[in-house]
Amino acid sequence: MNVMVSLPDEFAARFGPEAERDRNVLETLAIHEYRAGRMPRAELHQVLGFRTGGELESFLKAHGEDSVPACDEFDQDLAGIRLALRSEDEHQRKAAAADLVQRFRTFAAGHTLGGLNVKDLISEGRR
Repeated sequence: MNVMVSLPDEFAARFGPEAERDRNVLETLAIHEYRAGRMPRAELHQVLGFRTGGELESFLKAHGEDSVPACDEFDQDLAGIRLALRSEDEHQRKAAAADLVQRFRTFAAGHTLGGLNVKDLISEGRR
């Protein structure tokens, strides 16, 4: 869908050079909706057209957002990845599998159990 909005030139200039404005406005609206809790990570990923989870993580980090998804966001992301894994397109399946691994690593890196990270839990279990 295309939306046409008239903006004063001074205000429009805030969104960068004319050739980049469409993308910059889209990113601004998307991050605003994400921060307001009206857009889950999976939708943000799709709306911005990122091919990998790493692109989304970089985008979020560049905008000062926590790159570790919450549990419910991780579940939503998994649902989208499951659909891609069922695709007949081999490239899409491989990209989805790589994305799943990256998301799990990112998720696991930011979560602990009883204050212990995964490595410490394994060591504790061996004692």
